[in-house]
This record gives sequence, C-alpha cells and structure tokens, in this order.
Amino acid sequence: MLKTRFTELVGVEYPIVQGGMQWVGRAELVAAVANAGALGFITALTQPTPEDLAKEIKRCKELTDKPFGVNLTILPALKPPPYAEYRRAIIEAGVKVVETAGYNPEEHISDFKSHGIKVIHKCTAVRHALKAERIGADAISIDGFECAGHPGEDDIPGLILIPAAADKVKIPMIASGGFADGRGLVAALALGAEGVNMGTRFMCTVESPIHQKIKEQIVANDERATDLIFRTLKNTARVAKNAVSQEVVAIERKGGATIDDIKHLVAGARGKVVYEEGDPDYGIWSAGMVQGLIHDIPTCAELVRKIVSDAEAIIAQRLDRMAGRG
Repeated sequence: MLKTRFTELVGVEYPIVQGGMQWVGRAELVAAVANAGALGFITALTQPTPEDLAKEIKRCKELTDKPFGVNLTILPALKPPPYAEYRRAIIEAGVKVVETAGYNPEEHISDFKSHGIKVIHKCTAVRHALKAERIGADAISIDGFECAGHPGEDDIPGLILIPAAADKVKIPMIASGGFADGRGLVAALALGAEGVNMGTRFMCTVESPIHQKIKEQIVANDERATDLIFRTLKNTARVAKNAVSQEVVAIERKGGATIDDIKHLVAGARGKVVYEEGDPDYGIWSAGMVQGLIHDIPTCAELVRKIVSDAEAIIAQRLDRMAGRG
C-alpha cells in the first residue's frame, strides 16, 4: 500500500489526485475517482451559480461515501464570479478538501481553514509554493511545464521543478504535469513528491463526462499534439493542438496581438461545445503532453488499480533488482 503524508492528510487510499478541470470535473467523474480510492475534485466554476455547485456536491455525495474535494480557481476578470458565494457553498456543503488555483488565494485559504477544511494550492513555481505554505496551505500541487492548462511563464519541466520544490517546501506536495501511469507515480515519489495529480489521463476514462470522440482523439494524439497559446499575453496555456489553436498561434506570431484579436477563437463556450458534441476542432480545449502516454479508455477503478499495481511492482522488483537485492 502506497501510504504517504498526503494520503494521511486527505484520508484516501492512494496518492493519486484528479484535479479540477473546467467542464470536466463533475460529480460522476469525481465519485468514480473517489470510489477507486483516489481523490477527485469537482470544479466549482463549471457550475453556473453557487446554488448549482451545492447541488453538484450533493449529487456527488449520493454517488460516493469516500472523500472528495472541490476546486476553486481564482481567475482575472473584469466581472469576476462571486467567489465568496462559491466559497460559502463549499463550506456549507461540508466539503473537507479544497484545491485552490490561480491568483492569490489568501482570503480563501483563511476562510476554509477556519472551518477545518484542508487546502491544496496549485503552483507553477517554487516561489509560489513557498508563499502558499506561508499563508496556510496544507499541501501543494506543483505543476511542471508539461501540464495542460496554465504552466506559468518560467517553462520549468517537472524533472527539475518537483525536486527543486521538494528541497524547500515542508508541507506535503503532489506532482502535476505529465503523469499517467505507475512509472510516473514512482518517479514523482523518487523526486520528492507524495503523490501525483492527473488531469488529461482522467479525462480519458469511461466516467469522464466528455464526448467519446474527444477521448478517442486523446488516445490518437501523441506527445507533440499540444500548442502553447497566450504566450505573448504572459498568460501561457497548453491546449490540444487543433485548427483553432494553430490559428491563435499564427496570430500571436505576427506580434502585437491583443486579447481582442483572438477572443472569438478562445471563448470558453466553444471549448464546452467540444466536450459536449465531440468536434475536436470546434474550439480550444485543454490537454497535456501526457497524451503520448495514453493508449486506452479505462474505468477510473481500472486506471487507479493499474497505476498502483504497476508502481508497487516497479518499487518491489525493478528497483530492488537494480540495487542488487532481487
């Protein structure tokens, strides 16, 4: 059994996390992850209102009696969502674990912790992890450059970022970006993490609430099938490579691009349609370089079980043999 400080902190069997994913982190996936012994997160802002979030949390509780959490991502916006109301919905629903991401989470962490909620903050740099630790986060999720979504602006891959953070961060830390199998879990543990966070891999499961054609596209894609957009806007995002992402990249390469030049291409509503209707070229959708390691569409239980058994076999057999003990 792979017990770590992280599994003990959040009360799960295995050091595997399904982090928050816009339009994807819904009750059916999160409950399946929880029932498999890992930790899943409902994505708060996927729900149109705080009231809808409360209903989604209730729905998840009806599907599992295992621990699960809620992701609250703080985004820059001219008209930001009612974060305090989403936060209140999480607290009143009795959720015990929250994943925060994005901009400064200090007020959220303080409020959550005053209600006994454990907070994991997602970071893309060691300096950000140390700040999150200082303001009260209970654990860190450190995102390497390989990850889907926003990898930050430093372009530091996990092989460097994970041990660099582990050298300085004292609270439990999980590794994110490029993880899909038992080999990755063992590598993360060896580098100093106490678990792994997977997004793209959990998108490609039976219970994932996205169209089958998108899951099949992830399987068909390789490690080169992503694009980095918003580079010139200093808000880099890694997305699945398609006709729309290539058009965004071309516009940015011309220089001087503003959000107004590309907003019709990157609208979140178009990405939602991708997941609902299965047209991978309709809009922007997130996926990591780890697509190159995804070759099937298992249930969450099958996926978690295989990752754990493969990791245990590597630790017990391969590493011992290399050390001359097997």
